[in-house]
Amino acid sequence: MRGRPTIYDNKEVLSKAQKVFWAKGFTATSLEDILEATGLGSGSFYHAFKGGKKELFRKAIQQRREAFKQFRDELEQSKAPVELIKDFFRSMAKDDRETHLLGCIIVNTVVEMACLDSELEEEAITILKEVEQFFTATIRKAQKNGTLKNQTNPEILGRYLITLWNGMNVTRRMYPDQQILSKQIEMQLEIIS
Repeated sequence: MRGRPTIYDNKEVLSKAQKVFWAKGFTATSLEDILEATGLGSGSFYHAFKGGKKELFRKAIQQRREAFKQFRDELEQSKAPVELIKDFFRSMAKDDRETHLLGCIIVNTVVEMACLDSELEEEAITILKEVEQFFTATIRKAQKNGTLKNQTNPEILGRYLITLWNGMNVTRRMYPDQQILSKQIEMQLEIIS
């Protein structure tokens, strides 16, 4: 007779925990918040996540990393990857007010963990640098095949795009308005026309 599958492999549990961390941040999220969101008992939680809240948080942000990797795969297969990057940013403006107020869990983690937990801060920074790298690779390829006019160093443009991502995830909290954000994003995206 087999036991139950390990809970930490359960994407639904991680997704539920991720939503709590995304809304409240790591520090403000209590064990009670996690148990309520996931439906786990404390015994099951500690059995599945021997590293406690920090382990769960790590797995939750790794789940977000996987979503970014799926986007990278789409870029690599796209016939118009620069347009796909633009749509990635444009979709941000289309989110609802509640989503705007959440920002990005990875950006939030970099800010929250500065001077608090260097391991978690570094993990979040690594994820953002990976996104920057696939922006850079896409730009380099588009410059070589002539689909991107701007011939600025691709590393600088890749860093510009990750800066735009980081900044817009703060700005959308200041102005959780689709029209304002859309205009702001379109102006910024002119650099990769």
